[in-house]
Amino acid sequence: MDILQSSNNKIDQAAVLARKAWTAYFMPTLICLVVLVIVVPFIWKKHEIIALVVGVVAICVYAYTAISLHSYTLWFDDAGVWVYSGVLPWRKGSYGVKWRDLDEAVYLTGFLSWLCGSYTIRVGHRFTRASEIALTHMYRGDRAVQAINQTHFAMLAEANDARDA
Repeated sequence: MDILQSSNNKIDQAAVLARKAWTAYFMPTLICLVVLVIVVPFIWKKHEIIALVVGVVAICVYAYTAISLHSYTLWFDDAGVWVYSGVLPWRKGSYGVKWRDLDEAVYLTGFLSWLCGSYTIRVGHRFTRASEIALTHMYRGDRAVQAINQTHFAMLAEANDARDA
């Protein structure tokens, strides 16, 4: 339990950059509504118990999906840029890119992204694509990318000044 608490405390002390936007919840909500409004009444006419089970399962899956999406947090500290996510104990954790290995941070633009304030972001790793961060539907992802790049540029300039001195 101490490890999880220290992980959450690190996030509280670091700069939280972005969380999932409302657009991430749109498709799961739509699917859940279709199941509850169309599928369950259709099944109800033939088998009430099966319809009830399908409805309860749809609500439980939707609740887990919503909680899971809410758990995504993009943040950075002195060591690098990180993503924390997970609801269940065996799914909780963080991954990221250390500042020394960071290549660049970019976000994908488009009319809907701009209109909704929900962006797809990618924080690249210098050496491998397998270790990069790629997140969809991040609220104010454009600002998060700007903050990451500004901080990374400041760290590189500071390192160059220290090396030149």
